[in-house]
Amino acid sequence: MNIREILEFDNITIQCHDNPDADTLASGYALYCYLKEHGKNSRIIYSGRQLISKDNLVMFVDNLKLPIEYVADNTKKIDGLLVTVDCQYGARNVTKFIADEVMIIDHHQVEITDVKSSLIRSNIGSCSTIMWELLKKENFPFGKYEDLQTALYYGLYTDTSQFVDITNPLDKDMRDAMKFDPVLIKRLMNANMSVKELEIAGLAMIRSIVNKQERYAVVKSRPCDPNILGLISDFVLQVSDVDICVVFNKLDYGVKFSVRSCIKEAKANDVAAFISKGIGSGGGHISKAGGFIDIDEYERKYKTTQLESYFCDMINSYLDSYDIIEAQEADVNISEFGMFQRKEIVLGYVKATDLFDTGTEVVIRTLESDINIGVEDDMYFMIGIKGEVYPVRGDAFGKRYTPVDEPYNMKVEYEQKAMDVNTGDEYLLLRYAKSCISKSKVPVYAKRLTRGVKVFTSWDNDCYMLGESGDYLVISCNDLKDMFIVDKEIFETTYEEYGND
Repeated sequence: MNIREILEFDNITIQCHDNPDADTLASGYALYCYLKEHGKNSRIIYSGRQLISKDNLVMFVDNLKLPIEYVADNTKKIDGLLVTVDCQYGARNVTKFIADEVMIIDHHQVEITDVKSSLIRSNIGSCSTIMWELLKKENFPFGKYEDLQTALYYGLYTDTSQFVDITNPLDKDMRDAMKFDPVLIKRLMNANMSVKELEIAGLAMIRSIVNKQERYAVVKSRPCDPNILGLISDFVLQVSDVDICVVFNKLDYGVKFSVRSCIKEAKANDVAAFISKGIGSGGGHISKAGGFIDIDEYERKYKTTQLESYFCDMINSYLDSYDIIEAQEADVNISEFGMFQRKEIVLGYVKATDLFDTGTEVVIRTLESDINIGVEDDMYFMIGIKGEVYPVRGDAFGKRYTPVDEPYNMKVEYEQKAMDVNTGDEYLLLRYAKSCISKSKVPVYAKRLTRGVKVFTSWDNDCYMLGESGDYLVISCNDLKDMFIVDKEIFETTYEEYGND
């Protein structure tokens, strides 16, 4: 869907979901501002049983002067175009109005498939981010609309549990780009919990399930703002018998959950992804993460299982699914491994000092994650066949790759970038990348995994590389402590048995 399609209509109504949150309000306001910039008249509405009453949302609407209207009667037809934002026309969380034409802009799991003009991106953390990207592509003058930037920033903040659940780099880009009102944002953050939600948090913690042997807790909460789940998680994690905590609540359209971990052997984002695999989405950071489970998918696969039991079973399964290898201490039986060599394939590279001064603190942002690193004199940013980016020092670069004097071109879902932490200067790596050919005849030991493995490498003993069944554990023939995980598809594309010509 192209947002310019909306400009073809004269009468445009923007609908937020019932019981609106900050993300749907910000998304509706973004579209309203876009239409205003193009001389179009529009209105923002919401319906349902409840008026906006939560303190932070009332403050949000009043301070930003959001022109939103409550419409109780849904029997009157909407003339012209109806655009639902942060929700899907006909879904359970939004009152259905009859309209001449309908469009959908949303970031939740797909529920409605019979609306042709739909933009639903379930891998994005907030609808605010989608609206920001749509407007950015249209060269929207964000500098004229500080209130809108504040709204979008807060929409993402609340929908990702204070930025904890962010997994998509586009969300991070939007967060970093917004020039918001810091005073208002601070006031909104400090008005996040009502007395009712304080009671919800207290009751939830009283009824928590704690497994002392496996050192985790599962807590069921009544419906509340997603941020409250994170607050409960942070509190429960302070219990001496708890290393991992999951707090969840069931909503009409699904299950929101928050994850916390204080041990290096279990990243919270990996736990969240494991819990939601196949029935939702999950991710975030090493210590704080969260996710969403589609209720229809859950009931189809686990209809006889109570949610408390499901979460306990999934945490137990996660803890039992992975072996842990400390590279510096491991005594690996090489006889179980085969010998392989890299194929001669074309990769991309950028010399770090061509973009940054030595010593610069840099964030490399890719679809998979952010990589924080200090630039060294002989450092290269390598770009792999799937768009993955990883740093390589000069001596290793010379041994493994032969530079080619031509640009490196590839299609990627998200264009990788490198950013100066202090100045904010950023460079899209593919625009500076040159080609190189990986050298073969450099042998490694490799073994295909039959179960999950977490490898704490010799160069990073605090953060593991995760390998699933089917991926490969690779060890340097020159240094048995130099071991790492290679994705199955990447390994089978870039390696071959040693000695092949």
